[in-house]
Amino acid sequence: MIKSLHKRESELANSKRQLEILSNGIFQKGALPTFKEKISETNQFPLKAKKLEILQINVGYMCNQVCSHCHVDAGPDRKEIMTRETMQQCLDVIKTTGAHTLDLTGGAPEMNPDFRWFVEEASKVGIKDFIVRSNLTIITANKKYHDLPEFFKKHNVHVVSSMPHWTKGKTDKQRGDGVFNASIEALKMLNAVGYGMPESNLRLDLVYNPSGAFLPSNQKSMEKDFKKGLLEEFNVQFHNLFAITNLPISRFLDYLIASENYEDYMYNLVEAYNPSAVKNVMCTNTLSVSWNGFLYDCDFNQMLELPVNSKAKHISDYNEDLLEGRNIVISQHCYGCTAGAGSSCQGSVI
Repeated sequence: MIKSLHKRESELANSKRQLEILSNGIFQKGALPTFKEKISETNQFPLKAKKLEILQINVGYMCNQVCSHCHVDAGPDRKEIMTRETMQQCLDVIKTTGAHTLDLTGGAPEMNPDFRWFVEEASKVGIKDFIVRSNLTIITANKKYHDLPEFFKKHNVHVVSSMPHWTKGKTDKQRGDGVFNASIEALKMLNAVGYGMPESNLRLDLVYNPSGAFLPSNQKSMEKDFKKGLLEEFNVQFHNLFAITNLPISRFLDYLIASENYEDYMYNLVEAYNPSAVKNVMCTNTLSVSWNGFLYDCDFNQMLELPVNSKAKHISDYNEDLLEGRNIVISQHCYGCTAGAGSSCQGSVI
């Protein structure tokens, strides 16, 4: 208990440290406008939550990988795992909410010991789009995961998977040696049961995150390149590519500071700010549930310990009337979702 308490205190201290970094320096000196000041220029402050469309649930930070860009700081040593009791509270909400999409994430969500039970129960509710965010390599990591493609197919799960590039060098640089080959093997296993095929209803989408301190290129042109490269080189197919901007938090923020790229990256985000993207940022129609059931406007705020601005702060106290129309909690990291064509867990927002 003492060890767990100390770890929690350390995580809170780190979140506070990161928020101070984001709020001070170039923003405090006035070299750059704060996100609040920027959206106020076009009368978009405060950001308001709209009708809930997507319920995103993080079932745990445990992962078989330690990716350099991971905003969750996930890894094999993380012990934060959603309990079946909290999952049941989520299920109770799923049955009554008007949300059309359920989005399960992690870590590697499949590593939660109650993951399959949760998927089986949630699939009975009849959600229109049931997403599981898989890192692909978990499918080949251990024999107990080899049947995941068939399991996903049985429950009509929409698989969304991270894939930094269609080449080995760039992928392994970001996610570790051997990740690319394991990912290709997993994609072939998913293709074999129908996922990602042109006429298939079994949705398989890939996610691209830049490997360095730069913004993603045009999503549609990247999708064409990915499809061409994976099909010609590996006979692998998928449906859509989502290009996501790396937000300056967690491991990526630490990388930016260590590589002395932090200020340049923030300048790039602010210069690329697009007021049109603000209208469609994911926090306005999405609610993020942490592994222990607390509610956040997005999973980035979850990592910074910025809970929703509502009396309903836990899934056990869920109240859609209280949550709809709430003011969204913002900070400077929000520039990442409004740069260029915008960024969300579903890719570009424009």
